[in-house]
Amino acid sequence: MAVTMADISKLRTMTGAGMMDCKNALIEAGNDFEKAVEIIRKKGQAVAAKRSDREASEGCVLADTKDGYAAIIALKCETDFVAKNEDFIALTKSILDAALAAKATTTEEVAALKMDGRTIAELVTERSGITGEKMELDYYVFVEGATVTAYIHPGNKLASIVSFEEKDVDYQVARDIAMQVAAMNPISLDRSSVPEKIIQQELEIGKEKARQEGKPEAMLDRIAEGRLNKFFSESTLLEQAFIKESKQTVSDYLKANKATVIAFKRVTLNVE
Repeated sequence: MAVTMADISKLRTMTGAGMMDCKNALIEAGNDFEKAVEIIRKKGQAVAAKRSDREASEGCVLADTKDGYAAIIALKCETDFVAKNEDFIALTKSILDAALAAKATTTEEVAALKMDGRTIAELVTERSGITGEKMELDYYVFVEGATVTAYIHPGNKLASIVSFEEKDVDYQVARDIAMQVAAMNPISLDRSSVPEKIIQQELEIGKEKARQEGKPEAMLDRIAEGRLNKFFSESTLLEQAFIKESKQTVSDYLKANKATVIAFKRVTLNVE
């Protein structure tokens, strides 16, 4: 039986594969659609295996919220051309939607979720066969709270999520904090939550800089403490200068708007 254009279009709709891939799969399968789909799936696995040593440095980062739960997902690929493809972005969005619905907590949980009768890991592998590029589910993070918000920076390479203690935090206030996280990349909520290892590293760096500047040994500890305080003001969310009003700290802005941040996450594929 000859392969018709209608058959090719139908298989393309089912799999998202290219026209020639669909035609060849139908010919090989003798027009058996189930076999043709399996051939395309196997091709995806073969491409993924062949390209496993390639670096997936591009991709799509999306974030969203649902019922007090916010999450970010990053699906990576090899080229910006694929990353900007509507089908690739749609796949990333569908994975994120499934993760939110399941309230997944790890990347492994997300990969194991079922969509259209297959796991997300299998769907990603199949899409690798369609594009000919290595793809991988890279980052997945989440927060929970009475109010949650998500921000996606234009270009789908950077996103942030924030959770608040209070219900019904003003939309603009929540968005401002999410944008602060995206723009200023704080390492923790406040100085008390900065890991002790980082604090000690910063103190040592401060001492060494002072030593190189020729400062007396007796003054090194005090100078290092001063520089640590500067580090806290630049690197902890609540002590950072608010991006919309530099004379005001984020803590001041939150207090003025009766909002309390519980947690935040930030994911980027950009080189920083």
